[in-house]
Amino acid sequence: MVNWNDRENPHAGGAEIHLHEIFGRLAGWGHTVDLVASGWPGGAAQTVLDGMGVHRSGGRHSFALRARGAVRRRLRTCSYDIVVEDINKLPLYLTQLTDLPFYVIVPHLFGATAFAEASWPIAAVVWAAEQLIPWVYRRAAFHAISDSTRDDLVRRGISRQRVEVIYPGVDAAWYSPDGGTPRAGAPTFLYVGRLKRYKGVETAVRALALARAERPDVTLEIAGQGDDRARLERLVRALGQVDAVRFLGFVPDEEKRRLLRRAWAVVLPSLKEGWGISNVEAAACGTPALASDSPGLRESVRHGETGFLVPHGDERALADRMLALAAEPALVSRLGRGARAFAEQLSWERAARATEAHLQRVIAQGGVDHAHHDHRTPL
Repeated sequence: MVNWNDRENPHAGGAEIHLHEIFGRLAGWGHTVDLVASGWPGGAAQTVLDGMGVHRSGGRHSFALRARGAVRRRLRTCSYDIVVEDINKLPLYLTQLTDLPFYVIVPHLFGATAFAEASWPIAAVVWAAEQLIPWVYRRAAFHAISDSTRDDLVRRGISRQRVEVIYPGVDAAWYSPDGGTPRAGAPTFLYVGRLKRYKGVETAVRALALARAERPDVTLEIAGQGDDRARLERLVRALGQVDAVRFLGFVPDEEKRRLLRRAWAVVLPSLKEGWGISNVEAAACGTPALASDSPGLRESVRHGETGFLVPHGDERALADRMLALAAEPALVSRLGRGARAFAEQLSWERAARATEAHLQRVIAQGGVDHAHHDHRTPL
């Protein structure tokens, strides 16, 4: 398999959690899994993670150039049944390197949203690279992590029969409610994730400022790091909200879980996500979510049941939902119970078994899986 990062990489995120939770299980069930990923200063060139052999090549910016050579070396060295490419940044077009059955995992494609995140030359490269996916990967089978991602692929010209939707899981034993960690005393909202422009954290900050005009006790915690932090900090100062917004930087898993448990809701005002893993981690902790009604997010949040969806970029609508929760702790509790029930249906075991079955069908047919089976858990 090929992915830009492995889970030890400082830039790892939701795509890496997804990869390791599923393919680590496959390795544990006796499959041999080798992962080609990028390296970083101080990172070992080779290691074993979750039973998978990890081979690191190049760095954050050179991996696109170095990956093909690294994959060629693996293909010469070992005999494989299938090649898996996880497209969560730039597609690497690895189908050209092998006649083996080919399997593509797609969390989400950027499309035009690339222009909301990157400078236009970089965004144009990403956009153009994605345009070629239907042609370059014409013999591949696709694993989409949400209906939104599948629909995006189909709109781009990939036949629906070639796309399997397998929802991600959540570790509902680790992420769980805890009576010893009560909600924060004052209404506290939490963003967890990378600080990237397209994530819409600015909307959360502006919504908080609007909410505090009516409820001065409302606060926002921002956990995560990224290149949008300095701009967001300037915005917080400009809005006079320095006392109400806390930038926590990177937080370890134990601390993240504590923050999720004590928050009144998580906020994810993103333009587009494959799924929205922090929404379901919060749900497993019994905490509702306030999220943009965006592709991917509208599947990881059940409106009125596990949280609320608001029009993307509508800071007034988000502020109103914050105020509604702040005014009614019983609503927070009801949504939290619904969120926990939703999360309990989403196991990584189920996602891994569905992925294993899909891979085996693709291998057996020597390529594209024409016998389409839908492995989504009815939710």
